[in-house]
Amino acid sequence: MLVLGIETSCDETSAALVVDGKEVLSNVIATQLDLLKKYGGVVPEIAARRHTELIGYVIKEAIDFAGKKLADIDAIAVTAKQGLIGCLLTGVAAAKSLSYALKIPIVGVHHIEGHIFASFLSNPDLPMPHICLTVSGGHTMLVYVRDYCQYELLGSTIDDAAGEAFDKIAKFLNLGFPGGPAIDRLAAKGNRNAFRFPRPLLYADTFDFSFSGLKTAIISHFKENVLKNEPLPIEDIAASFQEAVVDVLVAKTLRAASERGVNAISVTGGVSANRRLRQVFQEKCAGAKLMVFFPQLSFCTDNAAMVAAAGYARLRLGKADDINLNVLPNAPLEVSCAGQD
Repeated sequence: MLVLGIETSCDETSAALVVDGKEVLSNVIATQLDLLKKYGGVVPEIAARRHTELIGYVIKEAIDFAGKKLADIDAIAVTAKQGLIGCLLTGVAAAKSLSYALKIPIVGVHHIEGHIFASFLSNPDLPMPHICLTVSGGHTMLVYVRDYCQYELLGSTIDDAAGEAFDKIAKFLNLGFPGGPAIDRLAAKGNRNAFRFPRPLLYADTFDFSFSGLKTAIISHFKENVLKNEPLPIEDIAASFQEAVVDVLVAKTLRAASERGVNAISVTGGVSANRRLRQVFQEKCAGAKLMVFFPQLSFCTDNAAMVAAAGYARLRLGKADDINLNVLPNAPLEVSCAGQD
């Protein structure tokens, strides 16, 4: 089955063609990085307008790159749940138009479910069940993946997502936007033991996360330097901050795997590209005799290939939608993806 995936949940306009949820023929992504740098982050209204400008071109490019035609497409999968409402509406409108014109099935996908399936694209033998950590600019979630499209949300952030904390610390250090790659590069030059920053909720009896306090603690700690216009030890701050985030993410994920009795972990989302996070996961999982899986870098950030893969799985389970598909910007994962919607 050839599935056209469409992703417009935030600031990437993406379209992809994927065969049987596994073979990626194309995966076109148009970023809004020029706008993000100008405004220091995502402006929802501007992002939605850019999606409207780009969506037709991106879909055509995905089809042309794959050497296919519209008539070759068997179904359409589109991110319809969890994201910025104006951005989601753009992708869903395009998907519904094509579904109606081509008389082919359409299926709405939860954004986090897409990230879960990003790991399957790179790791077809990823076992079930397993624990999935999805960590990005907008989300930090621990999910127990029972089977395809069967999930239980174990924990999520109660304030800032990990990626959001990276962006805010990068802004504090005048590193620009997005902050994740900048922190990653800078931390490689610093001493990760220079400062012992807080590890929020590390020992709490919960799988939830909190990174707002960590961000505030760092800014407060160096406020006097800023007020006196003294230089900041930015490499050491970046490395020590990154280590605090990584410690929390890894420890909670391994504890979830232990409590659920699984032997595999997957780590997805934009922050899963972080080199230190991957290194520590590999080291700790080796010690705990756990398997750990990451998507290839091109599938870490928002992309339509992961949406197509998730859509294919849902279609195989008879979960198709129709022309009345609507967007649900705050849909919880356990409801929208467990066959209860």
